[in-house]
Amino acid sequence: MKSILGSLSEQQFLDEYWQKKPLLIRGALPGFRSPITADELAALACEAQVDSRLVIEKGFESPWQVLYDPLDPSVFSTLPESHWTLLVTDVEKHLPEMSEITDRFRFIPDWRIDDLMVSYAPKGGSVGPHWDTYDVFLLQGLGHRRWQISELDLSEDNYLDGIDLRIMERFNAQQDWILEPGDMLYLPPHIAHHGVAQDECMTFSIGFRAPPIRDMLTDYSDYCSQGLTDSDRYRDPKLVLQRSPGEISGDAIADIQALLLKQLEQPSADFAKWFGGYTTTPKTELCAPPEQPVENFAEWQNLFDQADGMLRSTASRFAYTRSGDDDILAERDSAMLFVDGDGYQVSLRFAQWLCSSRRLSALPENQPLATNEQNTLIELHNLGCLYFYDKDTN
Repeated sequence: MKSILGSLSEQQFLDEYWQKKPLLIRGALPGFRSPITADELAALACEAQVDSRLVIEKGFESPWQVLYDPLDPSVFSTLPESHWTLLVTDVEKHLPEMSEITDRFRFIPDWRIDDLMVSYAPKGGSVGPHWDTYDVFLLQGLGHRRWQISELDLSEDNYLDGIDLRIMERFNAQQDWILEPGDMLYLPPHIAHHGVAQDECMTFSIGFRAPPIRDMLTDYSDYCSQGLTDSDRYRDPKLVLQRSPGEISGDAIADIQALLLKQLEQPSADFAKWFGGYTTTPKTELCAPPEQPVENFAEWQNLFDQADGMLRSTASRFAYTRSGDDDILAERDSAMLFVDGDGYQVSLRFAQWLCSSRRLSALPENQPLATNEQNTLIELHNLGCLYFYDKDTN
């Protein structure tokens, strides 16, 4: 598969641009054409469990109006001729064939990739100047879009009041381009950008996960406190008489701080177990379990042999951590496989095989599957995280 980074190597991009500065790549995908039409995107936006929104800058009931999912199909017949944008997120999870686009970005670890968002707009369509807290690649798929970017006025008070969008009130462009199909713009976090459709326009946005530290800390503290009960309480058997009973002494502060920090000081393996579950937990449950669950591995093996291979659901998140760090012994190490928030103890080779590609046509070579790995395949199939495919399956 040809690199989407033009003349740059993947390591050059990571060294020079990733989370450092913007990059425009002309002809990132030469001849690229949108694999989805505007009508198909609109139909998807009206389906249940699909996250979508319409941003209408003007010509509707009020300036910068936002309509959220579930969208009613009738709304599209009432839209003005210009200055509106339809945005649909997690498109690759609903249309597995679209994962061919996100697969081109696997030079970034899988756990960092969030989703593929597709936006459609007639001439003048925009969501206003804004900045994001995550990395994004903006791939042009249809028509032309003018992108302006800036590193100025990135303050939390620089937003228009009274609207349900974070649109910058002051935006002074420092760079300006018009992208055509196949062109791509990379933007690190905190780069203000303003995209305006120059004609009928479709843009594919590949976004990356950037969990807020506040959210991670809250989730991790909840994880650390799972084994605690009401009987686990603060104690001070060495309490000494204070001159002023109203004071919270420095010793008490130090003791309580040490007590809480001790609870958060989990072994690295436990910390990895928490984070693997945290980062693979999907935003929404979209996997469809099979009508007929598999009862045993012989039945699973028979179905696998009859199929052309096995697919990982694009609605599922797969990742793993090593149980050992010695590269010399890596093939003999075990791993913790994470799928949609759940952990499975397996061999490192099994985890690497299962996470190597979304489409797997053969079992691992020269490695009989252990019983726990056979059971893992059965469980993931019965949950809908894995399914069998024929040559015509996406």
